[in-house]
Amino acid sequence: MKALVLSAGVRPAGYSIPRQIVPIANKPVLEYVVENLRDVGITEIGIVVGDSGQEISELFGDGSYLGVSITYIKQDLPLGVAHCVRIARPFLGDDDFVLYLGDNVLADGIGQVADEFARLRPTAQVLVDKVEDPRLYGVAEVDENSRVTRLIEHPQEPRTDLALIGVYFFTPAIHAAVDAIEPSWRGEFEITDALQWLVSNERDVRARIYSGFWKDTARVEDVLECNRELLMGLRTDIQGIVDDESRLIGDVVVEEGARVVRSCIVGPAIIGAGTLVEESIIGPYTSIGADCRITESGVADSIVLNEASVHNVSGIETSLIGRRARVGSARQHRLVVGDGAHVDVAA
Repeated sequence: MKALVLSAGVRPAGYSIPRQIVPIANKPVLEYVVENLRDVGITEIGIVVGDSGQEISELFGDGSYLGVSITYIKQDLPLGVAHCVRIARPFLGDDDFVLYLGDNVLADGIGQVADEFARLRPTAQVLVDKVEDPRLYGVAEVDENSRVTRLIEHPQEPRTDLALIGVYFFTPAIHAAVDAIEPSWRGEFEITDALQWLVSNERDVRARIYSGFWKDTARVEDVLECNRELLMGLRTDIQGIVDDESRLIGDVVVEEGARVVRSCIVGPAIIGAGTLVEESIIGPYTSIGADCRITESGVADSIVLNEASVHNVSGIETSLIGRRARVGSARQHRLVVGDGAHVDVAA
């Protein structure tokens, strides 16, 4: 079995970094995806990239450091998920494969659904979960035997609350479906239309409810929620320097080259390699990236990306501070600061 990971999406507003590689607990979202695939024995992975392809390939290379082999597939125009399957056909061949949206975090992995697909081998198997507003998703209607009877993308009047959550298992039959569909009203080749084609042609399409934590990282709030969830799995690991005047409470990771000076770190929290935390309080659920400077400040329930600096700011909470951003003497304590931005004496 192979995997096709989609990573050609948009960047968060104000950030030069693609959202698929925004670090959560100091690890890119896409790395969690690759690890989930590797953990079920899938090592041949195609990653569909757009304009951010070079940045992603520089980060992951050929995948060998993660124990996989990565092939990069360029999508020149954003023509939809099913279009990605179409252009990846030379890589996929006639193998079964997993289609995985690269900005989705599934904290408990995909082992159970992978086992079920291998045991039953339906034509296709989709992961679903109940959501509050199904209009924002592709939606599946399912019978009492977990067989899908109908799928629709972004329905205005959904008849079910079961949303597709971004992981699909396919046999090669999906290729005929992808070739058969036309662009939707959005101008995209929708994977839901391809799945509906299989259903309409009486193929076996099944749904499985995902019981673990999952989140699409499209919004800052979702990124921070993922950060909280994944940090809860940390165990204390001190590779850097913590001076005698500092306190660590709970599970805290201090990476190699980091220094904690006259500060208090309350876990779960992670301090990235080469970062200085001085005369500061880092509260729980905080990820500080590499080569940052946090001085005379308080930060909690936040993500600070690489090379950012925060000085003389108390009480920053539920914030996302971009790469190389500088925040000083800010009065607003819930911040979304883009890459390279400066925030100083804010009103």
